[in-house]
Amino acid sequence: MTTETQPREFDLNMHTARLLMDEPFFAAVSRRIDKRASYAIPTAGVLVNPDSAQFEMLYNPDFFAKMTDDERRDVLKHEFYHVVFLHVTDRMPEGVNRKLWNIAADLAINSHLYNLPEGGCIPGTKPFENLPRGKSAEWYLANMPDFGKGENGGQSGNNSNGEGGSGQGSENPADGDSEASGGVPDTLDDHSGWGNCSQDVKDMAKERLKEIIRKSAEEASKTSGWGTVPQNCREKIMKVLKTKIDWKKVLRYFVKTSQRADKMSSMKRINRRYPYVHAGRKTNRVAKIAISVDQSGSVDNEMLAKFFAELNKLADIAEFTVIPFDTRVDESLVYTWKKGESRQWERVMCGGTCFDAPTKYVNEHKFDGHIVLTDMCAPKPKASKCQRMWMTTEQWARSHFATKEKVIVID
Repeated sequence: MTTETQPREFDLNMHTARLLMDEPFFAAVSRRIDKRASYAIPTAGVLVNPDSAQFEMLYNPDFFAKMTDDERRDVLKHEFYHVVFLHVTDRMPEGVNRKLWNIAADLAINSHLYNLPEGGCIPGTKPFENLPRGKSAEWYLANMPDFGKGENGGQSGNNSNGEGGSGQGSENPADGDSEASGGVPDTLDDHSGWGNCSQDVKDMAKERLKEIIRKSAEEASKTSGWGTVPQNCREKIMKVLKTKIDWKKVLRYFVKTSQRADKMSSMKRINRRYPYVHAGRKTNRVAKIAISVDQSGSVDNEMLAKFFAELNKLADIAEFTVIPFDTRVDESLVYTWKKGESRQWERVMCGGTCFDAPTKYVNEHKFDGHIVLTDMCAPKPKASKCQRMWMTTEQWARSHFATKEKVIVID
C-alpha cells in the first residue's frame, strides 16, 4: 500500500541565509526582520506591526515556491530596500496618488535588481521603457507615463490627486480600487500594510530601524562588504542614521505599549487589522510603569526639567512609580505619581551611579515597563524582567555601554 505525501509548504526562513550568503548587508537586515507565511497576500510585503512597532515581512509560500533562487533573492532585497529607504515608515508625499507613489518607489528599488520575477515595475521595460535606471522615487513620480483613463473614467495619470490602490491584494475601498481596474499597472509586491499604524508607532519603528542599519552596516564592513548595494544606495541608507525622531513621541509610545504589555494573545478573538495573520488580543489589567531618575550631579537640571514636563502630560494617561537613585535606592523616597497629578522635578539624592540598584528594585516589584533617565555613566546593569528604555542627552548617548535596549536622546 502506498501513501501520497503532500508537498511541504515553502518556508522562507529555512532558505534566507543561503539566499543572502553573498549579501552581507541584506543578510544582517534579514536577521532583524520577522518573516511570516501568509496566504492573505498574493506575493510578499513589508509592514510595521502596530502592536510591537517591529518590522515584519509577510510572504505567500506558493509565490516563493514557484521562483528560482535568483528571483527569490531579488524579491527579498526588494522588500528590505523598502524598509531601509523608509517607504514603510515615512508619510507619502502630500497630494500624490497612492498607487503612482507605490510604482515610483518600486521603480527606484528595481533599478538595482536584475532577477525579479515577471510582474515587477522595472525601468526600461514596458510600460516604463522610456525611463532610465538609477533615479529616485520622486523623479519617477514626476516622469511617470500617462496611463490614460481607467474603465470607470477616473484619471490614472500623474496629474491625479486621488488615492490609488496599494498594490496587489488590496481590498480596502479607501485604497482606490476604481483605479486598479484601469491602465495603471500593479506593483509586484503588496504595499497595503504601509499605512496601518499610527505615526507614534512609525516613529518608534524608525528608531529601531536606525539600530538595524547601524548594526547591519557594521557587520557588512567586517566581512566582504555591502554585496550588490551600490554606493549611492549606501549613502542614502546611512543618511537614515542622521534623522532625528521626536523623543516625546517615542516616550509616549513606550508608555502606551507598556500599558498594553499585559494583553494576552487570544485565538478566539479575530484581529480586525490582520485577520488570521496576527492573533487577537484581550486586556486583563492596567500596566505598572517605573521611572528611575539618576540623581548624580552629572545629570543636569535642564534634562530633568524637560523630562518631568513631558511626564506631566503623560500623567493624563498613566500612573508612574518614580524611583530616585544614585548608587542605591532609598525606598522612603520612592513615590507614586498618580494619574492626572502634576509634579515638579526635584533632586533628593546626590551620589554616584549604579544601574543595578533601580533594576533590582523594579525586578522585585514586578513592573511592566521601566524608563531610566540618566547620563549613562555607569557599568551595564543586570537584565531587566520588563521592557526597559534609557533616556539621556546627545552628549552621553554616544558613549554608553553596549545594549540592545532602546536609548532615546532628549534634545
